[in-house]
Amino acid sequence: MADDRLIVALDVADALTGLNMAMRLGDAVSFYKIGLGMLTGGGLALANELKQDHGKRIFLDMKLFDISNTVEAAVRGLAQFDLDFLTVHGDPHVVRAAREGAAGKDLKILAVTVLTSLDRSDLDAGMIVAGAVPDIVVDRAARAFQAGADGVIASPQEAAAIRALPEAAGKLIVTPGVRPAGSATGDQKRVMTPGEALRQGADHIVVGRPINAAPDPAAAARAILADMP
Repeated sequence: MADDRLIVALDVADALTGLNMAMRLGDAVSFYKIGLGMLTGGGLALANELKQDHGKRIFLDMKLFDISNTVEAAVRGLAQFDLDFLTVHGDPHVVRAAREGAAGKDLKILAVTVLTSLDRSDLDAGMIVAGAVPDIVVDRAARAFQAGADGVIASPQEAAAIRALPEAAGKLIVTPGVRPAGSATGDQKRVMTPGEALRQGADHIVVGRPINAAPDPAAAARAILADMP
């Protein structure tokens, strides 16, 4: 059984390419993330196929944000697919609506704190409240937990501080921005290695390009698994 703490992001163009990648990875990987980039390329169909036909766990990374009624309706529709994780933005009204939409299902609602591709200058450009990024992430995580989130998405650099929150007891921390030692950071600005992220308190790490772009994706996945405590 593969270690489901590793979630592989299928950041590819379409469902066929994603399915081919999953087949190449085989038993090395049991958990996949499918995001907005593949939504119009058959992403939901691929999610369902990997879940129902291949027994994989699925993280649907939609980062939903809208008025409460719309979020609730969208989550209610997505929850019918019997998937595992779904992301929404961490604003309390969004989290509460998502929880309502997922009522009665096993779908875990994960709240996005601050995207791992953003730093303080990006937040300034977006007129986001002043303060250090880690402090904002931890505050947003606490508010999301209070609103009913099953977990949060955060940089591994903030994982330990989030794990220390009283509100984080029994909650999930899922960390993108994870890169094996020596690999390119790409557009991520707050990164750690897989082992470091887990030791900081993450429950799951998300890795995309270092696996998808590798000559041997299964070998790349196994190397990451070997670095995990």
